[in-house]
Amino acid sequence: MIDCPPLEQVAQIVMRGLAAGESVEIDGLGVFHADAHKVFRFEPGKPKVFIAYVQEDRTMAELLADELEAADYAPWIDLRKLLPGQNWPRAIERAIETSAFFVACFSAHSVAKKGGFQAEIRYALDCARQVPLDEIFIVPVRLNECAVPRTIRHEIQYIDLFPDWDAGIGRIVAMMRRELEKRRADSAA
Repeated sequence: MIDCPPLEQVAQIVMRGLAAGESVEIDGLGVFHADAHKVFRFEPGKPKVFIAYVQEDRTMAELLADELEAADYAPWIDLRKLLPGQNWPRAIERAIETSAFFVACFSAHSVAKKGGFQAEIRYALDCARQVPLDEIFIVPVRLNECAVPRTIRHEIQYIDLFPDWDAGIGRIVAMMRRELEKRRADSAA
């Protein structure tokens, strides 16, 4: 490996991929494309949405990911994004840190279960402390009738995906679009 700063290493990797005619994706940034004329084009990435769930709710979490992907978001769900041999605790933390939104899927299963889901929520709450108070980051959703933890319920409005899944998804997508537009306007000001 050539001894050079990390930024130069990344640039070299991107250039090698493009020279080979491959598209190069940098998670959280976007995709670099090369055409036959060696002209490079950058396509910004879709807003990343981290989906936290428990294994018992996997099917519903995957449906939610599919709905968000259809709405032009980039859902980050562990079973689709973690690679064999990857340091999964660090990969999950990095995915939460670099996501535009963190969707916590609450259910009768998740609220009573100890483990990774609870740790992901705690980490997301820590990350949310660095976000302006009026900016939406954590999006609690209820998959079925359950009690949302007091820490969340007292500060953040949740959305029910039952009994009308489509209406709940519509509210989430509309909120995310409004929030991203607001963020763009705030950063341009």
